[in-house]
Amino acid sequence: MTTPRFLQIHTLHSYTAALLNRDDTGLAKRLPYGGTFRTRISSQCLKRHWRMADTDPYSLHNIDGTELSYRSRELVTDMVINPLRARYNKEIIDALEPEFQKVVYGEKADKGKKSRQTLLFGAPEIEWLAREADRLAAEAADDPTALKAAIATWIKNFKTNMKVLRETTAFYAGLTGALFGRMVTSDPAANLEAPVHVAHSFTVHTEETEGDYFTAVDDLKKDDDDSGADTIQETELTSGLFYGYVVIDLPGLISNCGRNRDLAAQVVHNLIHLIAEVSPGAKRGSTAPYGRAELMLVEAGDRQPRSLAAAYRKPVGHDLEQAVVALDSHLERLDKTYETGEARRFLSLAETPLRASERISLAKLARWGAEQVKDASDA
Repeated sequence: MTTPRFLQIHTLHSYTAALLNRDDTGLAKRLPYGGTFRTRISSQCLKRHWRMADTDPYSLHNIDGTELSYRSRELVTDMVINPLRARYNKEIIDALEPEFQKVVYGEKADKGKKSRQTLLFGAPEIEWLAREADRLAAEAADDPTALKAAIATWIKNFKTNMKVLRETTAFYAGLTGALFGRMVTSDPAANLEAPVHVAHSFTVHTEETEGDYFTAVDDLKKDDDDSGADTIQETELTSGLFYGYVVIDLPGLISNCGRNRDLAAQVVHNLIHLIAEVSPGAKRGSTAPYGRAELMLVEAGDRQPRSLAAAYRKPVGHDLEQAVVALDSHLERLDKTYETGEARRFLSLAETPLRASERISLAKLARWGAEQVKDASDA
């Protein structure tokens, strides 16, 4: 086997009578592919559920040695400025806030939260900003003139100081930033390349959807009140077997984990569990949209990744066995054509095997994926 550079994760998940990911009209997201429409789950939706799964035993938040990330328009307001208001003169804090908003969110950020981009910052960055705001307020000693001069100097040195912080601090953007990257338009030097690439998931068959007409009845309605429901509404429900695809650039992940291979391996171990077991979904109270991967194929190799989505360009039936046969046939043709030599392991609830892979449990699959990180190339 070649030294692995990429880990590719392919999944099949089944969900019934659910509304997993909605568009701006409240309907299920869709994707035209192979001449038919498929139900779709966006990569943003998938990533959010994996990173927010803080009650799962394999939560990313449970990994020792990492840092939290926070995504908001209100990072400066809630985590830097407001904690100081009980300790310092209002005039001083009111003068600090707009300047901190602008250095983080850009020149017009002091006009209100709607003028700000939703940014992701790591706990080390936020803690440093909070310490700096505290220091400036304390040094001003209720003197607005002195504060103004101190702020001007601080702004002049801001990007240099942040650069030093980021060069000397592991997980400065938090684990979420280290995995999924970030873009900060007000400070391009803060941008972080994502080593985890996530495709939009889609059904392997033509969309299966219906309008769901439902009512709510007033339990305290009197007999002489108008008959019928108090509320009548309509939504959409879908069912589907979804193909998902994730790529992990192992050298990039190791670099973003402070070149700590053991830590990067633990991240991959937990992420494989989360991808298999954590369900995306809205309307949880009325649809219980929970499911686990019915197939997960993990590949390790050194060649450019390639999705297996083309196995479903021609829709197959909503049937796990048919979907696995289509995946296996497509993979066999790719192997014969390109001979890229990936090492593979898989889990499956289907009877149909994957011919070029070994079937194992999720626990063993997660451990195998972690082992690939320790053997990965440096670039």
